[in-house]
Amino acid sequence: MPASVTPSFSIARRHFLQSAAGMLSLSALGQDGPDIVNAKKRRVGLIGTGWYGKSDLWRLAQVAPIEIVSLCDPDRRMLAGAAAMAKERQASHKLPRTYGDYREMLKEKDLDIVLVGSPDHWHALHAVAAIESGADVYLQKPISRDVMEGEAILAAARKHGRVVQVGTQRKSTPHLIAAKKQIVDAGLLGKVGHVDMCCYFPMRANGNPPVEPVPDFLDYEMWTGPAPLRPYDGLPHVRWWRTFSEYGNGIMGDMCVHMLDTVRWMLHLGWPERVSSTGGIYVQKEGKSNIPDTQTAVFEYPEFHAVWQHRSWGVPPDPDYPWALFLHGEKGVLKASTMRADFVPLDPKGKKIHFDCVFEREKFPEDLKEEAIELNAAPATRLHMLDFLAAIERRGRPVADIEEGHISTASCIVANIAMQTGETLRYDPARREVKNSRAANALLRREYRKPWVRPEPIGA
Repeated sequence: MPASVTPSFSIARRHFLQSAAGMLSLSALGQDGPDIVNAKKRRVGLIGTGWYGKSDLWRLAQVAPIEIVSLCDPDRRMLAGAAAMAKERQASHKLPRTYGDYREMLKEKDLDIVLVGSPDHWHALHAVAAIESGADVYLQKPISRDVMEGEAILAAARKHGRVVQVGTQRKSTPHLIAAKKQIVDAGLLGKVGHVDMCCYFPMRANGNPPVEPVPDFLDYEMWTGPAPLRPYDGLPHVRWWRTFSEYGNGIMGDMCVHMLDTVRWMLHLGWPERVSSTGGIYVQKEGKSNIPDTQTAVFEYPEFHAVWQHRSWGVPPDPDYPWALFLHGEKGVLKASTMRADFVPLDPKGKKIHFDCVFEREKFPEDLKEEAIELNAAPATRLHMLDFLAAIERRGRPVADIEEGHISTASCIVANIAMQTGETLRYDPARREVKNSRAANALLRREYRKPWVRPEPIGA
């Protein structure tokens, strides 16, 4: 919405239904919709008590009555800190149960909702186990480390009838909802003929820390799980693990997944027809990091190409939009990021339209005291949680349903595979295979470290 408009995102049901503009409707939810505020208190567990896991948990607690029952993390020190914070924040002031092994937590089968905030290499095992335990799941992006893991999560969710919301909360970002409605849906762009997406943040950790003994508070075997066991060279939390392909899919899987997902939502796109990619480590060669510092990917759709570019070095070409998408239409361009959006018409006499990020500092003053919080993302995550809860109430699909999260995640993984094989690839989700490359098909499944066994999609 334009900067001159001040939105109000009340957690009351009627205000929620109005503010979620286009995501839900009274007819879909019933005449009055679900009463989120007065709904039964849901029992919640969190797997992965690091930075974003806790952030998701606190956002959920801000918009709905919950009891934080269980927390799980292989880092006992971080786990204890999260449990103490949960005891302080929740109304009951009860200390949650704590676990080092997610299997022990989930075998209790006493959780209504499980939040998965673990590193990417764990997402599939954690999500499938939570689904099978009978919980609805909020799963951070990217949903998987490889394509077949995503297929397995999707199949499990459908088989067990669970609601799975993916943490691609751009779909619930107030100023992006407004930009989609007022610019894209209103036809101000005309025919879209090209899409650019980018990230130029210097976010690629690239040090050379020495190998050292594993601290007694960290179960490094459990933290590593199905991934290869790297020599321990310091706590892997926050950004260090993301710099290794053993655990994630690089900046492509971390940042492109958000922008591609947003483009797909805005333009109503499904799977790309073909995907190609080039890149490598061109500049930042001095450290241990093995993910690309430079990468370009092309996602081909029938009417246009969506092109991704990231560099973790240098400066962005547009300093106002270092992590962003650009929808190029015959009548103008829409620039959009997590912080702002701008419509620039082709006609010099046309009206430019600006959208500012929504902050809720006055409504949620506790945000200002939270360490490392992304204040710009907090309102979006709260709306995303409300959408998740509404889907649970009606047993329907949320705005970032697991299938949509799988398409966006898998498309980015296929781009990484295309870079590795040097081919333009065509992934067939019906057959769960790349149509034109035996080499690429071999990379759709990563090898699990024993004794962990990968979840397989039903019918595979």
